[in-house]
Amino acid sequence: MKQVLRQQIERISPLTDEEFEYIWSHFTYKKYKKHQFVIQEGQSVDFDYFILSGCLKSYSIDEKGKEHIILFGMQDWWISDYEAYYFQTPATVNIDCVEATELLCLSYQNREKLCKEMHKVEHYFRKKNNKRSIVLQKRILSLLSDNAKERYDKLLEQYPQLFQKVPKHLIASYLGVSRETLSRLNTKTNGVI
Repeated sequence: MKQVLRQQIERISPLTDEEFEYIWSHFTYKKYKKHQFVIQEGQSVDFDYFILSGCLKSYSIDEKGKEHIILFGMQDWWISDYEAYYFQTPATVNIDCVEATELLCLSYQNREKLCKEMHKVEHYFRKKNNKRSIVLQKRILSLLSDNAKERYDKLLEQYPQLFQKVPKHLIASYLGVSRETLSRLNTKTNGVI
């Protein structure tokens, strides 16, 4: 468990054993069951979550009850409702577990404390936030300009493991297509799903 987090941080900022132990002391561990909520719309968001194992989805539900998946989170990724986390406002998205999940939880206060005390931690989170912004920008541009087949192909190329973890109807929701359209795309790509 510790090693997964340490490897993640050290991809950007090498740490001494003492530094890592100090960082580790600011996290709490939580285990969730399949379909269990980590964050619900309207609630407070106390943590940023580092995914040790499992898969989660972040989504909103429109006034007609349709689910719109913003992103998935898998092992070695971070996930939260960042607007609610940073600004201490009620959550605007839901995050729940697609499969049983283990998380490390970092409170906003502990994150700020670590960033203030350790340049390496601040550097790490700055790099992760930059990467997250770029990924989300690419996703928005893809939704605006790519057709369904192009979106499907990009997702399959970037995250093939997602297709082993996530049911077809959730992949369809993420891509912004119907399940029938997803089945047609699957047939065109030799039945990957």
